[in-house]
Amino acid sequence: MKNLRSLLSFAAALCAAGASLLSAAAAPREIEITANDQMKFGVTAIEAKAGEQLKVVLKNIGTLPKEAMGHNWVLLKPGTDLNAFAMAAMTAKDSDYVPAAHKDKVVAFTKVIGPKQTADVTFAAPAPGEYPFICSFPGHYMLMKGTLTVK
Repeated sequence: MKNLRSLLSFAAALCAAGASLLSAAAAPREIEITANDQMKFGVTAIEAKAGEQLKVVLKNIGTLPKEAMGHNWVLLKPGTDLNAFAMAAMTAKDSDYVPAAHKDKVVAFTKVIGPKQTADVTFAAPAPGEYPFICSFPGHYMLMKGTLTVK
């Protein structure tokens, strides 16, 4: 009977340890990207494995008002015409500058944030390739851009 209790206690501890490992494995890798009043992302290159869970956390460290210097983070599919996307985005204020006509080119995005605000998005890294990311707030994409490289 004593051996059975010891065995059950050990099995319970093993199950708890396994559950803890599973929840840690399921947690996405967090990538913090700052955006500022000089229209610069703090991170312009990200590497990931296909299928890896990523959580991009965008922090606006600027002080200018959102209406003048709002920022978002938009991950686009390879081959997306950045100029065409950005031009369409200029009139898409109500959808956080992510134009409905180009939604099929978007992998993931955050809402537009103002000074001292944070936004995040969690997604699975897509198939291997080079994925551009930009801030689609009007006029920002030429300076605020980078690449997610998926291997």
